Amino acid sequence: MRDPIVKPNIILINCDDLGHGDLGCYGSTLNATPRIDQLASEGIRFTNFYMASPVCSPSRAAMLTGSYPLRVGIPAVLFPNSSTGLSPSENTIASILKELGYKTKLIGKWHLGDQPEFLPTRHGFEEYFGIPYSNDMGVMKNPRREFPPLPLMENETVREQQPVQEELTDRYTQEALSFIEEHQREPFFLYFAHMHVHRPVLVAKRFVEKSQNGRYGAAVEAIDWSVGEIMDRLSGLGIDENTIVIFTSDNGSIGGSNMPLRGMKNSTWEGGMKLPCIIRWPSQVKANSESASIVTSLDFLPTIASITKYKLSPDRVIDGRNIQAILFDREDESPRRAFFYYLRSTLCAVRSGKWKLHVVRVEQQGNKTIKNHDVLELYDLNNDPGEQ
Repeated sequence: MRDPIVKPNIILINCDDLGHGDLGCYGSTLNATPRIDQLASEGIRFTNFYMASPVCSPSRAAMLTGSYPLRVGIPAVLFPNSSTGLSPSENTIASILKELGYKTKLIGKWHLGDQPEFLPTRHGFEEYFGIPYSNDMGVMKNPRREFPPLPLMENETVREQQPVQEELTDRYTQEALSFIEEHQREPFFLYFAHMHVHRPVLVAKRFVEKSQNGRYGAAVEAIDWSVGEIMDRLSGLGIDENTIVIFTSDNGSIGGSNMPLRGMKNSTWEGGMKLPCIIRWPSQVKANSESASIVTSLDFLPTIASITKYKLSPDRVIDGRNIQAILFDREDESPRRAFFYYLRSTLCAVRSGKWKLHVVRVEQQGNKTIKNHDVLELYDLNNDPGEQ
């Protein structure tokens, strides 16, 4: 391993509702993901990686701040015109990197507040291009509830209403390539938050025609194509050695595969919160490696801060852990004693080592909790990953 670059470029690719078993490198035989599989073969693949929530907004808040969703005031999914959002006083990966002189951009789904004071541009992102919440929160043919037209935003301005969703992955990818090219000679942070595979799955025709797994598989393959375009551009510009690429998903799937796990999005079974995660950094992270350490999205911020020599303020509680030793020294021991599974404001389970203890089961209808049932169930996840 060479001495690490103090200011590497960082690209964080976060999918929407992509399940644990939706990628070839995590066992899928339905979806063709050669470029993501290549990413895994060139970096480290985590087999015990968790998001801090099984639903969108809390998951993203935790990933960007390094703190559990309740700690930063985002325990549940936000809807259009919500009066709440991620407080501008919170530090994010973008805000700390901007302080270090990075160029910062978010492309895609934000979902942490659509009012001006909560937008990405108030959280360290110099540029923003995307939709401020989920792709089903607009005018739909068969709406579950009435929403205003879906806004496509540039920075803090609505540029279009109800954009053609089948075209968005292409448009997002082109935005990403332009940003990388523009800032190839200075450190940059690109957070690419895909629309796919959130329902409704609206995907370009060329992917649908090739897919062996319907529109869902087409959406997974559109993500794979996008990853390939980004990796090819990094290589073509000669900056892939200086670039950390992180690939993951915000929560478990509905309609895809969370195998071999039990449960799905919106649940604290493993299938709701255990996700794919791949990190690639040539000459720093060993290629074709794997880690069974318990690693979480909370760990991104403190690890990035450590790599870039950013001194985190001691007056803020960070729940994440620095995982540099796992990345660079190939240590395979988790830096945390426990990981907590929350659904909205309810602590439902805790994992320590191979053991997972369920203490509450949430009975729900849609996004509404009907009742919390106390339970006492202990699972050995090494021998029973499906919590049977």
